Amino acid sequence: MLEIKVKKFQELSIDELYYLLQLRSEVFVVEQDCVYQDLDGKDEKALHVLGIKNDKIIAYTRIFKPGYYFDEASIGRVVVAKNERQYKYGYAIMKASIEAVKNHFNETKIKISAQTYLNKFYNNLGFKAIGDEYLEDNIPHIVMVFQ
Repeated sequence: MLEIKVKKFQELSIDELYYLLQLRSEVFVVEQDCVYQDLDGKDEKALHVLGIKNDKIIAYTRIFKPGYYFDEASIGRVVVAKNERQYKYGYAIMKASIEAVKNHFNETKIKISAQTYLNKFYNNLGFKAIGDEYLEDNIPHIVMVFQ
């Protein structure tokens, strides 16, 4: 079972910050072989949704209020540890993130920049693709909206 915690940047423990950054680096930089600046100065403004199993962060997102990243509320840095993906924790962390947007920002419209290969995953959560595919850090992405 996945335990979910939602925290402001200032509420994260040093260990939590270390492990969520380690997970993001493990997947987005190493596994996806993508050299990019993960530490983008936006974590301080985000709410962090932690998916914890056996005292370890194995799933994560960060969420933003409307007007910070997009005009709408947004969810980003969606990640699940590779050895935990077979348990469908991506759905659990995204559902918790959608709820967190509703509870913390009183918003129901959410915009994301999704890696194109995950289109079906996000469709299953109620997101719809809008616009054309584009490259972000040399990875095909598409804008998707949930409402």
